[in-house]
Amino acid sequence: MTTSTDVATVPRTNVGFLLAKASQRWNELLAEAFRASGHGDVRPSYGSVLVPLFEEDGLRMGELAARSHLAKQTMTTMVRVVERAGFVERRPDPEDARATRVHLTTRGRRFRPIAAREVARLEQHIEERIGDRRTATLRATLAQVVDL
Repeated sequence: MTTSTDVATVPRTNVGFLLAKASQRWNELLAEAFRASGHGDVRPSYGSVLVPLFEEDGLRMGELAARSHLAKQTMTTMVRVVERAGFVERRPDPEDARATRVHLTTRGRRFRPIAAREVARLEQHIEERIGDRRTATLRATLAQVVDL
């Protein structure tokens, strides 16, 4: 166990390092899967915008940021990138002229089943590798870490 006096070295077994490397590997596998399915221009980072919109289209920018656990400024930048790629569009909020809502475009809606299929395939691979129970535990544990 690492103690506060061991801060001079950060081992590769450090939780933060492992989370970062697991996330990096997941994104590499996801990018490979998108490329193999003919969607090589889709970056895994688009998920911060697309996943919440797949759940509920037409979110306000602030709600989209909250659901993705990102700052509003970061989300605004991400939406611009995903918008340039043709997956989303911003529209004025009909209930509040000061607000903007983000909507999936036709391309974004068409990509939804592709993303769902590839993510499910990767999750199945994880379940095959570590088992159903450990995958469920991993999912629950990661959800707790996200909500720290």
